[in-house]
Amino acid sequence: MTDPSVPAMPTFAEAVRTYARIGLLSFGGPAGQIALMHREFVDEQCWVDETTFLHALNFCHLLPGPEAQQLATWIGWRLHGFRGGLAAGLLFIIPGALVMFGLSLLYVMAAGLDWFAALFLGIKAAVLAIVVQALLRIAGRALKTPLLRAVALLSFVAIALLALPFPLVVLAALLIGWAAARWRPDWLKLASAKAHSAPPAGSAWRQSLRAIGLWGAIWAAPMLLILATLGRHHVLWDIGAFFSQLAVVTFGGAYAVLAYMAQEAVNGFGWLRPGEMADGLGLAETTPGPLILVTQFVGFLAAWRDAAPFTPLVAAMLGAGLTLWVTFAPCFLWIFAFAPWIDRLERAAGLKGALAAVTAAVVGVIANLSLWFALHVLFRRLDRTAWGVEAPVLSSIDLAAVLLSILAFVLLFRFRLGITLMLAVCSAGGLILGLGGPLLDFA
Repeated sequence: MTDPSVPAMPTFAEAVRTYARIGLLSFGGPAGQIALMHREFVDEQCWVDETTFLHALNFCHLLPGPEAQQLATWIGWRLHGFRGGLAAGLLFIIPGALVMFGLSLLYVMAAGLDWFAALFLGIKAAVLAIVVQALLRIAGRALKTPLLRAVALLSFVAIALLALPFPLVVLAALLIGWAAARWRPDWLKLASAKAHSAPPAGSAWRQSLRAIGLWGAIWAAPMLLILATLGRHHVLWDIGAFFSQLAVVTFGGAYAVLAYMAQEAVNGFGWLRPGEMADGLGLAETTPGPLILVTQFVGFLAAWRDAAPFTPLVAAMLGAGLTLWVTFAPCFLWIFAFAPWIDRLERAAGLKGALAAVTAAVVGVIANLSLWFALHVLFRRLDRTAWGVEAPVLSSIDLAAVLLSILAFVLLFRFRLGITLMLAVCSAGGLILGLGGPLLDFA
């Protein structure tokens, strides 16, 4: 007789089809992507249970790099080992990377992007509804006690109003959770660990060391090739070295490092002109996959503009590919090295408490991202206040975005329309309103 509490185990082909669908539909940054994975893997397919999903999500937030892509990689590893993790991680990246390459090429060729903007106006409105749904779902499951709700609120205030760095917020949450688990565990209501969950320590050590050796070599391979053929003064070396460094410090996702990356790319290396980073972020927001794909846009432009000895197109392809390589190879390294320990770490009460508090803090971060996304979707202009907080200019409200957002919320929350169909409807609405011009007077 089948135990309903034990998650189902899909075939590898079934899992790959799901990974591909998520890769194609993973719009909206980490909040929407995590919500999509939760819906697929926990609610609908029942391949991963709720506690395990949240525990892995907690851990991924402690790692540098895009947490949603790392969570997808871990789920693939959990279901089918190394090949599952590789398939899930790559399929999460590849669709968005291909779209980003095409948009970057159109950008440098000065092609008209009006219809792209109109199409993705509807997509952004749909994503806003998905992000809010993600926030409500994750908050409902993670904020079980007054302490955890307080941590979430303080996290939101710290990031949205005080502009404190994300690592500092995570550290504070870790300390609060560890202390509560040690002295007042009833404040957290932690689930008991599964007796069968931890793998043998010897096996875990072997898997971790193999992963570090393999992915460390994969990470370094293109840099060694560039060093041997083009030297340290070529733009490709600068691209690889810079984004390798960035891959180690990207705690908190793309938004946390965007200012630093823009400063170095514009003023330090001279790869981009002022304002082009914002264009790249706009393109990245309209693609599926992690928002950190904005780095691909930077690498593309840097190589395009300093192409020798290649043609601009070949150089841009190499620059974009190298950026992706050194950005995501470390993500696979972290997950494959630490994945064998995630279940074992679940048995440590202090760490469980710390990670539970981190999850609560992440709810505050997602709330901040939801607010940020809503402001940038619904308003054409934001001004920075004397307190350093961005506030919308009310006269710049985008009526087309408002109408499309209302449509998206009604379709998702009232009629519970599927994500694919809702994206299609809102995209069509975006084309109608965005290209309607004077007829609709919204664009």
